[in-house]
Amino acid sequence: MKKLTALLLALVMTFALAACGTETVTVTGTSEPAAEPTAEPTAEPTAEPTAEPSSEPTAESTTEPTSVPSEQPVSGDAEGGNTLVVYFSATGNTEAVAEYIAAATGADTFVIESAQPYTGDDLRWTDENSRVVQEYEDESLRDIELVSTDVPNWDSYDTVFIGYPIWWGIAAWPVSSFVSANDFSGKTVIPFCTSSSSGLGQSGTLLEQAAGSGTWLEGMRFRSSVSESDVTAWVESLGL
Repeated sequence: MKKLTALLLALVMTFALAACGTETVTVTGTSEPAAEPTAEPTAEPTAEPTAEPSSEPTAESTTEPTSVPSEQPVSGDAEGGNTLVVYFSATGNTEAVAEYIAAATGADTFVIESAQPYTGDDLRWTDENSRVVQEYEDESLRDIELVSTDVPNWDSYDTVFIGYPIWWGIAAWPVSSFVSANDFSGKTVIPFCTSSSSGLGQSGTLLEQAAGSGTWLEGMRFRSSVSESDVTAWVESLGL
């Protein structure tokens, strides 16, 4: 009996110990959570934005355009030094034709300029009080003083084109002042004019009479908006 009791106690003890060995105790982790990053966020770039260019924009040229002396002929691009284009232009139309002729012939140019330039009001031919109307009505007022009538190397030219606008059927009177002041002996003279409607008329003949010398050809009238090609074709037809 004692042996049986001892055996039962031994078995109870064995089961008790086995139960204790299999029990697990859940332990809450003691490690602290990982610390938040201690590094400060990267600083914003400290470099300043690039400065605007410090150099000033280049200054405009201070050189004034060279003016063409009114008393000096302007040399043409081509070699044709024995030809001269003389012209008076009130509104720019005759000047354009003169430049076309100079380009086609390689001629020099000479501008006839009134000592008292004509203004827009002076040229109002419908205004009886305007300068041109008064000069038209009183021929004594047509003896226009010019800046210059002397053409350098005048004797070296054997062909002279003379251009002008038509005023009341004749050449603008400053041209007569130039023609009267120069000797055209030994020169071939070719008049040309510009107008909106009037033809060449007797303008060339009257200039020839005023000059009293030179061989004068018939000449040509051009409309105000004539093209360079038309002018060039006329020049070529002269066979110079």
